Amino acid sequence: MSTVELCEPNLVTREDTLKELCGKLISEKQIAVDTESNSLFAYREQVCLIQFSTPEEDFIIDPLVISDLSPLSPIFSNPTIEKIFHACEYDLICLKRDFGFTFSNIFDTFTAARILGREAVGLGAILESEFSIQVNKRYQRANWGQRPLPRHLLAYAQIDTHYLISVRDRFAAELEQKGLMPLAREDFIRLCQVNNHNYDEKTDDCWRINGASDLTPQKAAVLNELCRLRDRIAKRINQPLFKVYNDRILLELAKECPRSMEEIQTLGLLNSRQIKQDGEAIVAAINKGLAAPPLHPNRSHRPSDQFLSRLENLRKWRKSAALKMQVSSDVVLPRDLLFQIAETNPGNIQELQGIMKNVPWRMQQFGDQIINAIHG
Repeated sequence: MSTVELCEPNLVTREDTLKELCGKLISEKQIAVDTESNSLFAYREQVCLIQFSTPEEDFIIDPLVISDLSPLSPIFSNPTIEKIFHACEYDLICLKRDFGFTFSNIFDTFTAARILGREAVGLGAILESEFSIQVNKRYQRANWGQRPLPRHLLAYAQIDTHYLISVRDRFAAELEQKGLMPLAREDFIRLCQVNNHNYDEKTDDCWRINGASDLTPQKAAVLNELCRLRDRIAKRINQPLFKVYNDRILLELAKECPRSMEEIQTLGLLNSRQIKQDGEAIVAAINKGLAAPPLHPNRSHRPSDQFLSRLENLRKWRKSAALKMQVSSDVVLPRDLLFQIAETNPGNIQELQGIMKNVPWRMQQFGDQIINAIHG
């Protein structure tokens, strides 16, 4: 195995340099793309680096110092430029959220690896198997929001795109050989349309905490107030929620409901610094929760037995089809389509075509089998 030593990437920190880069990228047929965000180090994560590679050069853009990234918009939306990512869903969500970019013509090497039935689909494993290159993944959880970024982090970020065009070419050839490129293209198009439905949800929702539904309604109200307190603290100090107090601590505080600083100390959940800093606010939140109306979870309507039966039949069929293809089940039929088909209950091929109009390869390959799974 070999270690990686590359020429230093081109670091882009000025708007005029960004425009020059975009002038180069607009004429490329293929570019590799990746991002780095600071989700482990900020209340609201943001994109901290955007990496690009062409066949000749590597570039790293610093969006924390460039205020206007709009020159990148026609690059991402251009249907004649193939943007190559690895496991791009999170990258696309972040780029859409932070900058409003739209995307077309994507090739995702992670998705391609899954369709090809690869067992190890992480980028490090792929680089090792394809190029005998070992990549040190110790920096995956680095603070990408720190400035200046040390050279070793820039080098790490560079690797994530440097080899992607070569990986893409190998995987594309294999997909074509096996007749699976149309399936991959379906998923690449679906990825262009991805969005983060959960991003705008309230971060202080107590029902997200495992074990919250086991509390009494009054103690659930206490937990809700503790979650709101944690959210306010996290926002004030710009830290992710888990770095303020983890869910287990909030749940235990709600169970025990300490009413004084002494009682909090007796529980042994918080250290002396936390008690001194937040103890009074925690007691106030607990008292507010105990005085609030009892809190009950929103009980969703139980699906019908007929829906559950269709869903189970589809899952059994999908598992069998995946075994034949030697891929994961959701490669055969993605989860959202699985549930939509079970819910809609198409009675014939024509009705199923309406649901699967955006996945024509799957419709052609599996349409009759899906109808038989539902009604056979």
